[in-house]
Amino acid sequence: MNKRGPLFAMFVIFTLLLSGCSSLTVLNPKGPAARTLSDTIIFSILMMIGILVVVYVLYIFMLTKYRARKSNEGYEPPHEEGNKWLEILWTAIPIVIVAILSVVTVKTTVAVEKVPEGYENQKPLVIYASSSNWKWHFSYPEEGIETVNYVNIPTNRPIEFRLYSFGPITSFWIPQLHGQKYAMSDMVTKLNMVADEPGSMLGRNANFSGEGFAHMEFEALAMSPADYEEWVKDVKDTAPELT
Repeated sequence: MNKRGPLFAMFVIFTLLLSGCSSLTVLNPKGPAARTLSDTIIFSILMMIGILVVVYVLYIFMLTKYRARKSNEGYEPPHEEGNKWLEILWTAIPIVIVAILSVVTVKTTVAVEKVPEGYENQKPLVIYASSSNWKWHFSYPEEGIETVNYVNIPTNRPIEFRLYSFGPITSFWIPQLHGQKYAMSDMVTKLNMVADEPGSMLGRNANFSGEGFAHMEFEALAMSPADYEEWVKDVKDTAPELT
């Protein structure tokens, strides 16, 4: 029975289905930290593609060159001892690959933990992001306001999120601005980021923390400094006073 037909049909179906997927938000950064992470992801993908290309080329070469033929039917290749240089080579290559990826990953991790380059001398806007079942609370001590399940931030100003959880461990993540970081009940963790262009972005809890975690999404809206100040004034004028 020919199995190529069904396999080809499945390949075509998956290709058509995946072509309708939206672009990955982690590869559409809106800030310097997310851009650094995106570049690291793309570098890793390209490196893995290069490895796969070399492996498949060698695989096809070996299949073609050493396949059985009628002209050499019954041929027994001579016994060969191991080649020490080949063994050194195929041991060294994975070590080099892992070393390169490790160095790039460590450098990226250190870089995104700091205030983004060029914003070190600016006063950061501190926002406390606290999770509970099953929502996010955002507190702005500088402005004296709080929001639930949405956070507005000014563009081109460093933001220091201070993360805390009133329940199980959660993971604060705005893919277009930064990587994820855990929020815990017994400590405050910090996340530095900058939005360098206005727009609405999706944030969420990226850590399984119970029945309702899948709905722990919030909107992160980056706006110009003038629009941000106007929004703060509007909240103070219209929202109930904090107690």
